Amino acid sequence: MPTPVFLPVGSQATVKTVTPDELKDIGFKMILANTYHLYLRPGIDIIKKLGGLHRFMSWDGAMLTDSGGFQVFSLARLSRVNDDGVTFRSHIDGSEHLITPELCIRLQEEMGADVIMVLDQCPPVQDSIEKVSEATGRTHRWAERCLKAHTRADQHLFGIVQGGFSAELRHASARYLTSLDFPGYAIGGLSLGETKSLTYNMIDETVPLLPADKPRYLMGVGAPDDILNSVSRGIDIFDSVLPTRVARNGGFFTRAGRQNIRNSMWKEIEQPVDPDCSCYTCRNFSAAYVHHLFRCEELLAYRLMTLHKLTFIQDLLKNIRQSILDDTFASFRDGFLSGYRATDEQLRISQKQKWLNTWNRTED
Repeated sequence: MPTPVFLPVGSQATVKTVTPDELKDIGFKMILANTYHLYLRPGIDIIKKLGGLHRFMSWDGAMLTDSGGFQVFSLARLSRVNDDGVTFRSHIDGSEHLITPELCIRLQEEMGADVIMVLDQCPPVQDSIEKVSEATGRTHRWAERCLKAHTRADQHLFGIVQGGFSAELRHASARYLTSLDFPGYAIGGLSLGETKSLTYNMIDETVPLLPADKPRYLMGVGAPDDILNSVSRGIDIFDSVLPTRVARNGGFFTRAGRQNIRNSMWKEIEQPVDPDCSCYTCRNFSAAYVHHLFRCEELLAYRLMTLHKLTFIQDLLKNIRQSILDDTFASFRDGFLSGYRATDEQLRISQKQKWLNTWNRTED
């Protein structure tokens, strides 16, 4: 798997609005699915009976399954956590469930993903340092139990560094997890509504303590400027619902920054949404046409914009990889960021908080 790599998110065994063949045509070699969603619907037994997750969704590339810990704490109507595991009520039908580290591993083993994740406790941004410390310690104990429960040699089990926004806790978490010798390490608990400078600071505090010869995965990050700044700090793997979710709301990326096709300025534009893009949408349709589809709420609108957004991200990662091989990454990064207008920080934080506070939401 060439890195840096971005994983499109298909929480419910599908990347919304696009087919597996389209993902492969764009160039993606790895995707993400979510244990929480698939455990609740259709059920892991059904996926196992039908040949595993790859066969179930007709994806023959690499696959990572998230443990579902974040979703348990953010989506479930009610959750109670102790050292045994987390008890929660389904956001779908209110049924009660208990997920332990051992069960989390068994479910992911039965689905058959190539990379699976430990069960961790991701504390909310507003939690006190005492609660964050308690959650970090529990994450460590759960990680050890996950490692002991893991039996499939054909799957890589990654540990997840937690610690909130405390450099001391991040250091302790990275040191503890690396002592367990996982084949890869994720950095969790970031991009939850904090400032970007704080996100980058926590990456800076964590990455130097992770093995340089093992993949480092920053969970939940997918904006172009964040990808470039995180690659600079040693991150290899990214995932986020941002590209596909924003696309379905009319947002799209260009080298100049994020735009929105719903704005009236696009209604007479004959050129594609991004003249520099070679995606199916930009090769075949005008911005005026895509604007029209969104204004009419036609389903094709969401497909066309998602294809563009995913192509933009994949092209960015391809260029990043080539610049690293050419030893020109720093100049590529600086050149891209000099022309890219990032979303206003306060607007971004308020939008993120609104999303986090939305009750009974679903993910990609």
